[in-house]
Amino acid sequence: MDRLQLAHILRAACEVTGDPDVIVLGSQSILGTYDEDDLPPAATMSMEADLAWLQDTAVRERAEKVNGEIGELSGFHESNGYYPEGVSVETATLPEGWQDRLHGWAVASSYPANARFLDKHDLAVSKLAAFREKDREFVAALIEAGLVEPAIIRERVGLLPDRVAAVVPGRILSWLDSISPIR
Repeated sequence: MDRLQLAHILRAACEVTGDPDVIVLGSQSILGTYDEDDLPPAATMSMEADLAWLQDTAVRERAEKVNGEIGELSGFHESNGYYPEGVSVETATLPEGWQDRLHGWAVASSYPANARFLDKHDLAVSKLAAFREKDREFVAALIEAGLVEPAIIRERVGLLPDRVAAVVPGRILSWLDSISPIR
C-alpha cells in the first residue's frame, strides 16, 4: 500500500462513518511517518489498513459500518485491491502514553479525514506484542533499514500495560536481543 491508497481508504472510511477523527493502528500507520519510497518492501506489503475511532461505541459502530460497506470482500476491495478493516483501539497492545505521541500527516488527498498515526516506536511495540511472524518481519525490516531504534523500542516495552506484563515484555526483549544485541 502507498500513501495515496491509504488516503483513499481514509476518505472512504470518513464518508461511511461521518467521523473524520480516525486512527491508523496497524502496519500501514508507518505511512504516516514515512513515504512508501523510504520504506522496505516488508513494511508496505499489506493491502489492509486497520482503522479505529476513539469515539467508537462499545459495539464498535463505526468499525462495523466500515467493515460492512467497504471492508474485505466488499465492492471497494474488489475495485481497488485494498481495503480498511475497522477495529477497536483495544485491538492493539500499546505502551502507556501512546495517545500523546499520535501525529497527523500532510497528505491533503485524505480530506476530510483528520487521520492520526501511531508513533513509529509505539507501532513497533504493538506489532511485537502481537508477535506473529509477519509482525516480527515488519519490525525487523524497519530496524534493518534504520527507521526505528531498538533502544527506544526497549524503553517503550517497559510502558506496556500490566495485563501483558507477565509474558509479552520478556518475549519482545529476547527477540530484540536476537536481532539487535545491546551494545
